[in-house]
Amino acid sequence: MFFRIALSAGLALMLSASVLTAAAALSPEHADAFARKIAIISQQGTLVARTPNARRTPVTETELNSWFAYRARPLLPPGMTEPQITILGDGRVSGVATVDLDAVARTKRSGSLVDPWNLLGGRLPVTVTGVLHTQNGQGRFELQQASISGVPVPKTVLQELVSYYSRTSDDPRGIDIDAPFPLPAGIRQIEVGQGQAVIVQ
Repeated sequence: MFFRIALSAGLALMLSASVLTAAAALSPEHADAFARKIAIISQQGTLVARTPNARRTPVTETELNSWFAYRARPLLPPGMTEPQITILGDGRVSGVATVDLDAVARTKRSGSLVDPWNLLGGRLPVTVTGVLHTQNGQGRFELQQASISGVPVPKTVLQELVSYYSRTSDDPRGIDIDAPFPLPAGIRQIEVGQGQAVIVQ
């Protein structure tokens, strides 16, 4: 639950130049601040039904990325490292993570000459940019662009990556990037500004 709230707070999924700028400010103190806010959000989630007034919790890009850097490693799927989120504003977010493409390609290669997985391999940065839409406890991510090591890739390739790294025993197909999803902890919406997001419960 904690990891799902953290991802929802900064979403972008999993997943730019401004990211590199933000990395300079990462610290254990910011990671601790984010962890405290997530604990508050989780606790408030149990009180939402009894609280008529909206509760607003701001979360900064630096806090989120510090948490990814200092706290998230044990929770990440094997083969995914160095996730970072850029909160661009007006609902737009950008996420980047280094991904082991060989692990995915081994399960996807068809042997066809036109199969893109014949060309993909190694550990490379995957960048995703899009718009996070949230309302009435539901979220939806509108993909605008995806790239691997700076080279644009089609949504189908990104979907295969997301499916592989988000699959669980309960959901072996993983996440559908186009599908709406419920926001955890009684979150009503996430207001995505520039450099920060506000969690509304």
